[in-house]
Amino acid sequence: MNKSKIILFLLAPAMVMILLLSTNGRDNKKIMTHEINTENSHSEKTGLETATLGGGCFWCLEAIYEKLRGVKEVVSGYSGGTVANPSYEAVCTGTTGHAEVCRITFDPSVITYRELLEVFFDIHDPTSLNRQGADIGTQYRSVIFYHTPEQKKTARDLISQLTETHQYNKPIVTQVEPFQAFYKAEDYHQNYFVNNPNQPYCAIVISPKVKKFEKQYGKHLKKK
Repeated sequence: MNKSKIILFLLAPAMVMILLLSTNGRDNKKIMTHEINTENSHSEKTGLETATLGGGCFWCLEAIYEKLRGVKEVVSGYSGGTVANPSYEAVCTGTTGHAEVCRITFDPSVITYRELLEVFFDIHDPTSLNRQGADIGTQYRSVIFYHTPEQKKTARDLISQLTETHQYNKPIVTQVEPFQAFYKAEDYHQNYFVNNPNQPYCAIVISPKVKKFEKQYGKHLKKK
């Protein structure tokens, strides 16, 4: 379910009409993405690594990971599907196989891959199959695209630990799959929460998540 449909559940009909007329929703953009990235997770030149994670709307993940110390860059995009250069509209149909993901470039000397995954499991519901809240479809699935055997092992070990310690009342459905390619999302998706804090989805869905995260991970946040 795209964000404009979610707003219909969250706001009064009259307000919805006003918002639809005055703001640009996620459905009215037709810009195609053209960046493909098949990089490995580790750069010998910079010492930085890459994580690719999907856990519902990429706006939510981006807004949170950008705040963590050691994270150098977060880019919203699409991964895991069979269609090259997919548009947001195509991904929304659920027929491309792609998930909304964030490509996270980080400094492992400051924050480890496991720590990134621990945040990942804290900020979304890994027991919800192909949906997060009102965002419904395979494009919103919980998925970890690993770049190296070490990342694969870390992901599987953490899932096993969470399962064995009964952290959730239902089985974890997070997929752990090899990274193949990353397609950068349209420009208007990048830094969306920062650029559009008053947009209804941002104000109602993302903002509470960010505030909860900041309270829980305060000592791990970048200095303002």
